[in-house]
Amino acid sequence: MQIKEILLTGVLCAFTFQVRAQQPATAAISGNVTNEEGKPVPAATIQLSPGNKAMAGDANGHFRFTSLAAGTYTVRINALGYEPLAKKIILAAGQQVAERFQVKAAIQDINSVAVVGFGKTKEVNRQAYNVQAVDARQLHNTTLDLGQLMNRISGVRIRESGGTGSEMRFSLNGFSGRQVKFFLDGVPMDNFGTSFQLNNIPVNFADRIEVYKGVVPVWLGGDALGGAVNIVTSTRPHTFVDASYSYGSFNTHKSSINAGYVARSGFTVQMNAFQNYSDNNYWIDADVADFETGILTPGRIRRFHDRYHNETLVLRAGVTGKKYADRLLIGGTIANNRADIQTGNRVHDVYGARWRSGNLLQPSLQYSKKDLFVKGLEVRVNANFNLGEERAVDTANKRYSWDGSFEYKDRNNPYRKGGEVGLSDYRFKNNNGSASLAADYKINEQHSLSLNEMFTTFDRKSKNSYDPDNIEDKQPHKSSKYITGLGYRFNYADKISATAFVKHYQQYNTTNKVEKFFDQPTQTFNYVVNVFKGNVSKLGYGAAGSWFITNQLQFKTSYEKAYRLPDNQEMFGDMINELGNMSLRPESSDNINVGAVYNFAIAKVHAFEVQANFIFRNSTDYIRSQVGAMKGSNGEYLRQSVNDEGVTNRGIDAEIHYAYKNVFLFNSSFTYQNIRNSTKHEMLKDGTRSKEVSPVYQDRIPNMPYMFGNANAAYVFDNVLHKGNRLSLGYNVQFVNQFYLFWPSQGEQDTKKMIPTQWAHDASLTYTMAGGRYNVAAECLNLTDASLYDNFKLPKPSRAFNVKLRYYFSWKQQQQ
Repeated sequence: MQIKEILLTGVLCAFTFQVRAQQPATAAISGNVTNEEGKPVPAATIQLSPGNKAMAGDANGHFRFTSLAAGTYTVRINALGYEPLAKKIILAAGQQVAERFQVKAAIQDINSVAVVGFGKTKEVNRQAYNVQAVDARQLHNTTLDLGQLMNRISGVRIRESGGTGSEMRFSLNGFSGRQVKFFLDGVPMDNFGTSFQLNNIPVNFADRIEVYKGVVPVWLGGDALGGAVNIVTSTRPHTFVDASYSYGSFNTHKSSINAGYVARSGFTVQMNAFQNYSDNNYWIDADVADFETGILTPGRIRRFHDRYHNETLVLRAGVTGKKYADRLLIGGTIANNRADIQTGNRVHDVYGARWRSGNLLQPSLQYSKKDLFVKGLEVRVNANFNLGEERAVDTANKRYSWDGSFEYKDRNNPYRKGGEVGLSDYRFKNNNGSASLAADYKINEQHSLSLNEMFTTFDRKSKNSYDPDNIEDKQPHKSSKYITGLGYRFNYADKISATAFVKHYQQYNTTNKVEKFFDQPTQTFNYVVNVFKGNVSKLGYGAAGSWFITNQLQFKTSYEKAYRLPDNQEMFGDMINELGNMSLRPESSDNINVGAVYNFAIAKVHAFEVQANFIFRNSTDYIRSQVGAMKGSNGEYLRQSVNDEGVTNRGIDAEIHYAYKNVFLFNSSFTYQNIRNSTKHEMLKDGTRSKEVSPVYQDRIPNMPYMFGNANAAYVFDNVLHKGNRLSLGYNVQFVNQFYLFWPSQGEQDTKKMIPTQWAHDASLTYTMAGGRYNVAAECLNLTDASLYDNFKLPKPSRAFNVKLRYYFSWKQQQQ
């Protein structure tokens, strides 16, 4: 019986083996989608034909098709921001094929801001922080500066007092001015002076812009209260030349040259040079004063005293790709600027002879090395010092009107020098510098640590050549900051990411307060000098988390207890239109961000990305720039920073990005921020609280836009006039809702000063030849010639036309 069972079992096994052997074996195709830098391209669309199968790659760019019969297949890869890729694969029966699919970034010179699908840009956007990275290369054919570029990002408002080179104030989700910190390749820009500002840096200078809304990562450092902007230049070791020149309305000339050279030995030279010049004689609506009658007549006139120019050279040399240094560069920045001062803080303050200038001489050191001493340890060192000088000149004893006419302030002695505001020729050196050390240690694929130590110093020396013995100018203006951050990051399968950190803020300030009084018996002025020294120490902390619910849907949340120490200019003034305030207290804020990002495609040709964020800010000792608190000797309104005890902001910002077959792009953004005064009972001069409810309690913070948006679109025509040439048409529109200049609850309704609702339209045309080597662009800014305002209703430029020529060439050298 046992023999029969064994024989029967053997027959059944043999039959089963024979049946399986007769069935066709199945095959599989798997792969990874990467960019040219070898980094994963997540959420790419992978199509397999025949069979009409499709799937999306995971967060690591991985995909796999199974249960395939033998035959010839075509794998097609489509990822937003990259050129389509197709590859044929021949499968034998049962064969398992694993391939690497490398996609190239789509080179499209389109006048729009696309924030998805561009390698490193996409990687930055996937962080747990509420961050938005913009690929600046998409706009290298335009005449935009970095400030104008960022004005197209949700939550961001760039507010300028005029045209090219004018004073600029930055606002991000309700935080403005120095509450938002700026970095250049991770190096703080606090000490770069007036010659190196966002609105005089051409867009060609940067590869991308990273805007951190709210929580700022430890590796950036700094004492940002409401966010940070990191300008990232091209750090890839390659040899290239990028040169451009533009000419436009108001006699505006802009040019830039960016170049790099890398030898086989690793010797590296990098150069960035640019210049801007403009008469800024654009048309504005203003009241013209008749000095004889005192009558004001509204009119359409040109600005007459607003010329601006700046020249900048950034040069670095060193080595890259060495065992002891991935990057070691020594160099510096040389810059110069001069600007006529046409207005003060209001459009009614008209000047015809005041001017300012500045120069920058800044040596610098950059060092970075991965796997230093031990595997996983990356160290970065940056240092610079500004040896430059600033100057402010006011010597004309005149009062000007908007038509260029003037009267002498002292009619009996027209040659008496008195200055339009106050006789002065100030020269001052801020003697400021910074040094930072950052270390990141990757323990394993899941755990890593970050440490950042940053030191900044400021020591102003000033002298008025018309009053060299002024005792106030001889007082010290010194400040130093030490900011230390320590962070921990956890990452699980690129699906879940969490970060926790602490920051310590330390500041030392030194100045003297001079009190002047008149001694009646001696008929002279006497002075009392009181020494003022301040020492501030604060501890902040926070956390951020990210969860990829699916490959296309990401959820983010973050919290930070942030502090921002008073800025040098807020404490000591700018020597022109801003008074210092040494009594300022550090401001703090509890910042909460909650947001989501969703990517999806329709019919394989329509790609979408939708972002939405909710923000909550609860700030104390909020530092706000106030106009009109004090007047100068001639009645002009001066600006000064003050503390508001409590300010809250609840707001949203959202963006939608759409692409159709990489030939049509549409981007839109919307921001609403409900910024309110939350101080119910104001502090009195005697240090006690008022029993009365503040008349401005729950008012919107004045002179702050609370609702604005942007939309832009571009369409590309391929093979225009010649194969490979491209024609791009772009259109951009910006909207800012009306807002009050002063507190809404104060004043009569009919006489309240309001900045009206504004719409700004721009149009552009770009023609690209020889694969992007030769480029021609034409633009019309403020197409409808609308009246546009920013800072305190100071008029911005009227309609302007620009033409830009650009040449780009890059080549690679084979390493020996």
